[in-house]
Amino acid sequence: MPSWKLVTGMFIGFVGSLVALVGVGYAMVSVPDENAAAKSQNNVYYWADGTQMVATGTGVNRQNVNIAQIPDAMQWAVISAENKSFYQDSGVDPQGLLRAVVNMARGGQTQGGSTITQQFVKNTYLSQQQTLTRKFKEMFISIKVGTKLSKPQILQGYLNTSYFGRGAYGIQAAAQTYYGKDAKDLTPSECAVLAALLKGPTYFDPAGNADLDPSATQQANTQRSKDRWGWILEQMHNDHHLTDVQFQQATKQYPVPDGRKATKGMTGQISYLVDTAKKYVLAHSDITETQFDQGGYQIQTTFEKDKVNALAAAVKKVQQERIDPKKRDLDKYVQFGAASVKPKDGAIVALYGGDGYENGHFTNNADTAGVPVGSTWKPFVLAAAMQYGTYRTSGEGLSPLSKYNGNDHLKVLNNDGTPVLTKDNSVFYQRNESDYRWGYISLRKAMEQSVNTPFVQLGMDVGLTHVRDVAQASGILRDSFSTLNPSFSIGTSTPSAIRMADAYSTFAASGQHADPYSVTAVKKDGQELQGFTKPKITPAIPENVANNVTDVLQNVIQNGTGENAKALGRTAAGKTGTTDSNKSAWFVGYTQQLSTSVAMFRENPKDHELLSMNGTAGVESIHGGDIPTSVWTEYMKAALKNANDNGFPNATEIGKVQDEAGAPTPTPSPSITPSPSATQSPSPTPSATNTSPSPSASDTCQWNWGNPCDGNGNGTGGTDTGGTTGGTSPSPTPTDTTGNGNTRGNGNGGIFAGPNG
Repeated sequence: MPSWKLVTGMFIGFVGSLVALVGVGYAMVSVPDENAAAKSQNNVYYWADGTQMVATGTGVNRQNVNIAQIPDAMQWAVISAENKSFYQDSGVDPQGLLRAVVNMARGGQTQGGSTITQQFVKNTYLSQQQTLTRKFKEMFISIKVGTKLSKPQILQGYLNTSYFGRGAYGIQAAAQTYYGKDAKDLTPSECAVLAALLKGPTYFDPAGNADLDPSATQQANTQRSKDRWGWILEQMHNDHHLTDVQFQQATKQYPVPDGRKATKGMTGQISYLVDTAKKYVLAHSDITETQFDQGGYQIQTTFEKDKVNALAAAVKKVQQERIDPKKRDLDKYVQFGAASVKPKDGAIVALYGGDGYENGHFTNNADTAGVPVGSTWKPFVLAAAMQYGTYRTSGEGLSPLSKYNGNDHLKVLNNDGTPVLTKDNSVFYQRNESDYRWGYISLRKAMEQSVNTPFVQLGMDVGLTHVRDVAQASGILRDSFSTLNPSFSIGTSTPSAIRMADAYSTFAASGQHADPYSVTAVKKDGQELQGFTKPKITPAIPENVANNVTDVLQNVIQNGTGENAKALGRTAAGKTGTTDSNKSAWFVGYTQQLSTSVAMFRENPKDHELLSMNGTAGVESIHGGDIPTSVWTEYMKAALKNANDNGFPNATEIGKVQDEAGAPTPTPSPSITPSPSATQSPSPTPSATNTSPSPSASDTCQWNWGNPCDGNGNGTGGTDTGGTTGGTSPSPTPTDTTGNGNTRGNGNGGIFAGPNG
């Protein structure tokens, strides 16, 4: 046991060392200068080729004001909300510091200062390094500030250096940005709104910041702002900084701040490119929004100027040709969003975010959720079926030649044969866009003509979790998935245009996936920051599954709803999408070099609710194969002007042909040869000219085994016209060329003949 003298000596030595350490630390730090701390710089963004895109930011000193120019209501608002004991405390919160030190020692993030003095000190550190050294230095400075500066000086410094969002540093800039007035003219009610922003402008700016965080919508932020505004005014009243009359007047009506305004250089698509790159930087580093907006960063992006301009030009051209809000009210509020990604890489080379900040459109349509993708989701269902099979294939993948019932208004079944029930326990029926009776058609054909009922039932047979997993592996973010119910398979989810282009690039890359990225390097003070390496390429879905999806989607362009994309004049694959009530329309397509998605929708500018596009552009309804496909084709022509047509890898036969439960058996085999006397060769699918969900009389009896059609599209068998009920299991033989309504399926009700079959 050590003697008491030794213990006492060690204790005195420890205390002395600690006192000396504190003394040295105290002596080495200086009181912050709010004017020096107020300097901000531009952030400079560069195109993919290294040329400068834009320098954005204030780039000048913030306009500081003295305490006499800051309303008493603003001063008391921050005190009542953040540090009630401001005029009594020493400026340091020992318990808060201890929590921060312990948290950092455990590897966690540092915590902000809990007093106004500590926050003022923190605001002066532009580096914002999250280290114990910085935290102790901050403590020493806070102590010195508390002894060297008066409380009004500290409060003035805090309000002149705080970040209020929208690039506004200090109360004067905030007053101008949010209310278009000087700080001295702010009302108590307006002061409470600005004080609420100090809680975090991303989440308390009523204009919303959904581009930075999907939860920071305009509606959610407005509610958060109103709640905290009311609470701050209540605290001021409770603390006797507002009289009863002042409180009643201040709470009478929430003072809505001005909308956002475009800053210098942030016009056209540049604003959305900067928005996307900034979001990527914040998500892949420890840099906070406040630090980033203080400037001084150089950001190298993946955006290619010629492709960005080509995409904007494609949208503008189609808009001018088809959309006329002056002529038609239903053309008002039409929006476009688009993105273009490199397969086998993930680089975002172009995007279209909207009409530009200068036109009051601050939401980035290329990177926003909320617009259902419709039938562009069906390839994920097919991919899941080919990879996992259904409950009837015993784990073996399903062939796209398998047949499902394509008729309208079908009862959707669970795997045990029982009907799927809705929330009110009624039977769930799926509708198609039209009531055309397709009968049992291959999944390939169903994709070609975008028939809903086969894919809804297929999703149930495969398992919706498998569909979700394939979509997620391909690049769709989990938080954009809708509820797993039968409609999940036909695109009720709301991923962004960027994510849809990236997910389809997985098909283009034969199942290899890379996360989309927009930034390749970030520098600050000449030093390159970590965290911006190129995303890794990983296998997402089996190679032949992806190649077979591509083969099916090539057919969509060649023979189906995406035929307008044939004007591209090169090998391509893609899928159209249209949603319920015609609230959105999509086209997503790709070559080996580029994967591009185009979304079109109408949005109420007041509440951002989607509006129907029925009647828009002077047509009954907008389909993905119409305007979105036209935009896609115009852009891809320009973007691939000098590129080779590389085609796609060959898809080899995949999966088991397993028709839907209840399908007629046996089904005709595409390999059956008709009789020599037949006038037409059999075709396992309708003619390539059949691109409409409502076939004409000339192309409705391809399944009539070589026999001709009558003028109404009804099948006939040689010289014997079929019966009125039709058959369900045609079984032609080389010598059987005469019609029989019971076995040949030649009548109106036949499965494979006539428009009802």
